[in-house]
Amino acid sequence: MQHETTPRLTFIQILEQNHPQATAWIRGGSQAPQISGLVKFYDTPYGGTLVEAEVFGLPNINMPGSSNYYAMHIHQSGDCSHNFSRTGEHYNPGMQLHPGHAGDLIPLLGNQGYAWCSFYDKRFHPGDLISRSVVIHAMPDDFRTQPAGNSGDKIACGTILPSA
Repeated sequence: MQHETTPRLTFIQILEQNHPQATAWIRGGSQAPQISGLVKFYDTPYGGTLVEAEVFGLPNINMPGSSNYYAMHIHQSGDCSHNFSRTGEHYNPGMQLHPGHAGDLIPLLGNQGYAWCSFYDKRFHPGDLISRSVVIHAMPDDFRTQPAGNSGDKIACGTILPSA
């Protein structure tokens, strides 16, 4: 049986052996101060970016066995001050309608307050994201409503910085 290298195998190797090119430390705001986490952005040999997110303390943490979805977006500005009111609109260099913005990411699935995901996105490179922000919203993105998916309040944020 022949084993060919697939993108999945390459992505596993990147996550296990490489350092990300950019990271965002996530912290909760006034509505959910217990949220914390890290989002990492890796270059790939296929162009685009491998994204890994691990988040703790999502609002459903105290509901045994619960699962809830939370929107996760890249916003234009990396200013997470003033309860995240200064993050601006979704990152959208191609001026696409929602959900085609480069900043429209897959939702987080919070399982009793914890979420982990990894995905590949060819709409941006890690360097494009420096000084922007990752924002987690209180509700799932509906992938229809303009301009941002009716995803509710911003409950957590992290500025995307180059990795050391």
